[in-house]
Amino acid sequence: MSVATRFSIKGWCPGALRPMLSGDGYVVRVRPRLAELSAAQALGLCIAARTHGAELIDLTNRANVQIRGVTEAAWPDLIDDLTALGLIDRDIDTETRRNIVTAPQWAEGDDTHRLSTELIARLAEFPELPPKMGFAIDAGAGPVLQDVPSDFRIERGTDRRLILRPEGRETGLTLTPGAEIDALIRLCHWFIASGGAQAGRMARHDAPLPDWAQDLQPPAPARAPLTPGPHALGMVQGCAFGQVRAEDLAAAITASGTTALRITPWRALLMLGADPGPQPGLIADPLAPELTTEACPGAPFCPQASVETRALARALAPHVQGRLHVSGCAKGCARPGPADVVITGENGAYGMARVARAGDPMTQTGLSADDLLAHFGAR
Repeated sequence: MSVATRFSIKGWCPGALRPMLSGDGYVVRVRPRLAELSAAQALGLCIAARTHGAELIDLTNRANVQIRGVTEAAWPDLIDDLTALGLIDRDIDTETRRNIVTAPQWAEGDDTHRLSTELIARLAEFPELPPKMGFAIDAGAGPVLQDVPSDFRIERGTDRRLILRPEGRETGLTLTPGAEIDALIRLCHWFIASGGAQAGRMARHDAPLPDWAQDLQPPAPARAPLTPGPHALGMVQGCAFGQVRAEDLAAAITASGTTALRITPWRALLMLGADPGPQPGLIADPLAPELTTEACPGAPFCPQASVETRALARALAPHVQGRLHVSGCAKGCARPGPADVVITGENGAYGMARVARAGDPMTQTGLSADDLLAHFGAR
């Protein structure tokens, strides 16, 4: 049976064992445990991307990495290489359950490290959840993952104790130290028992929380996400539109002396122990438009897209007031929420609207790239 036949299911999050077909081949997603790759794993990933893919590595908004441009013939050898690197789950069910985003600033033995490790070890105790559902372990001094998609969050509460907050709720259950994952497992069983599977996601499930989950408090004030620059753990480097060439990343790892990479949801890498300084192919400027503007891969890389996206976004970004989102189609994968200016592809042309989502009706349609450049004075 071919890869395409095995993986034609809709409504799931792709992984390494169940890749997603895109316009440039299969996209193979790797989910680093605790968002971390050792230097050896990262260099091996770069070699795998060059050997079996299109030499491109994506960073996702859930702190995963993707190898692009993998052919059906190359996929088995890629899986062998990723298995040797210790980056593959034993089966698709485990891979699907391990949909966890970990705040990247963790330290050995702290709450984020402790809870992420326990959660991974106890995934078999969870009920079968809808395949896109996931967890955020964000147990630092204040939440940093508040804008990262998730369904259940463990984060710091206003009284400094940890809370378990279902997505879509403003408050979370105060947790007993040492029993945090017990409460998460119990709440997931409640989700299924109360009809949550029909809703598909926690944010769409409006059932009242169970009686035992009523000791509620809001999360502590949010903290800023990581941006390029020196960090107490090393150096943060940005990746244009969340993508980096494997050759550039390998060179940066070697030149900087980093011991490990932490993958962030913010188009950036936290390079542990790295010497400060810019690296070719990576971004040191936190205000670079490639980091502040949303743009999906677009055509020809995505079969749903009918227009090019990233070159246009790069050209327009300095001329647009507020947040810009350029989407190859109405799905809006790069930014589900609204942007100050959204540009959406349809049938080979662009539409534009303000304070809107990619799937909203466009106020101007049938535009070319030149029309948009002229409209914003980018010519």
